[in-house]
Amino acid sequence: MVTGLIAGQPGLTWNIADDIRQLLLYPFMVNAFRAGTIVAVAAGALGWYMVLRRQTFAGHTLAIVSFPGAAGAILIGVSATVGYFVAAITAAIVIAAVPRSLGGRARSGESAVIGTVQAFALACGALFVSLYGGFLNGLTDLLFGSFLGISSSQVLTLLVVAALALAVLAFIGRPLFFATVDPDVAAARGVPVRLLGTIFLILLGCAAAEVGQITGALLVFALLVMPAATAQQLTTRPRASFVLTIALGLAIVWLGLAVAYFSVYPVGFYITTFGFGGYVLATAGRTAAGRLRRALA
Repeated sequence: MVTGLIAGQPGLTWNIADDIRQLLLYPFMVNAFRAGTIVAVAAGALGWYMVLRRQTFAGHTLAIVSFPGAAGAILIGVSATVGYFVAAITAAIVIAAVPRSLGGRARSGESAVIGTVQAFALACGALFVSLYGGFLNGLTDLLFGSFLGISSSQVLTLLVVAALALAVLAFIGRPLFFATVDPDVAAARGVPVRLLGTIFLILLGCAAAEVGQITGALLVFALLVMPAATAQQLTTRPRASFVLTIALGLAIVWLGLAVAYFSVYPVGFYITTFGFGGYVLATAGRTAAGRLRRALA
């Protein structure tokens, strides 16, 4: 995998200002930061609701299906971006068709369907790779992410999809939060809980497809889960947690892209590592603060 260590280009130095100028010297890195910023905001907003609704398994499946979607698109000569979105949104609709309630049997049925979709998607991905000739030139990028090759048109596509998804989320945000916290009471008051759940899964599919183009299909959770989980460790206030989730997502993406530029390893690895590190620190800090309060009580 080619990275920022281009022939004749200096590596990472102690001059931060010079390093930043290097990052923004090439158009592909400018596009990478633009795309990363868009993806971080969309993933943070939708990931926060995903964690709150305890639909991480569904989110993981939507991330996984983006791989065979992109691989299949490349196989038939279509843009991988199209494959990402078609596969993730189709899977979201399939998952949304499963009744979701508090009953154990209903939850078991939902998990079975989600697991089945995930297994079938991975099998299709293996098939598409095999049909392509046993190897896809961008297979590593599809699985683990890359900032190379992000074009201005792709950035525009990500921006339009993210803007539409966030606009819809803003419109349904309050009733969706109500339906998430207390679905029975929400349904009794006339809130369309099932419809909101379906719309949210489709939006989540769009977010998973967008994130997959930066982190790769296997590491989508780095942006969908880790910022939200970290924010919830730092504060229990919904609004503060929501804003903090987006801020953490931006910090993780920017830092991951910057370090990956000067490295030979995939950007998805760094984004995941920084996200995991932030979660560990937040958890450790919360645990230490709790012990201190009990000691002083």
